[in-house]
Amino acid sequence: MSDSIAVTNARMRAEEMYRSGEFLCSEAVFIVANEFLGQPVPKEMVKLASGFPVGMGCAGCVCGALAGGVMALGLKFGRTTPGAETPGMFEASKELHERFKQRRKSVCCRVLIKKFEFGSPEHIDQCITITGEVAADVIRILEDDSRTKRP
Repeated sequence: MSDSIAVTNARMRAEEMYRSGEFLCSEAVFIVANEFLGQPVPKEMVKLASGFPVGMGCAGCVCGALAGGVMALGLKFGRTTPGAETPGMFEASKELHERFKQRRKSVCCRVLIKKFEFGSPEHIDQCITITGEVAADVIRILEDDSRTKRP
């Protein structure tokens, strides 16, 4: 099955935001998902995703694109009421994680970029690609209404 126009557009938009320097990985993925869902949160909420690039503030841990993707899934599957159910949240997050790990073999930023000089064109190109992959996966998951209906 081929990707929807929304998935293709999400990939291209997220990649371009990173490539142009507008936003980094986690921010680009979050913005794309927020736009896809009709902006359930104000665009200024991208600030929440700003600490995740380069593996959580340059610590090298979880890939920022993946972290931003999980945040983005919370726009649909998360909760705002204490103790409320989160139908689909854990399943969606796990699916995103598994897709990422299957494709890249690791979710750790330092592992993903270890063969590149930090900041080199090759490093940046890989991060642009990963950002697009995660944005596309997030939109695929958001398009799948089998977990729960959109709020």
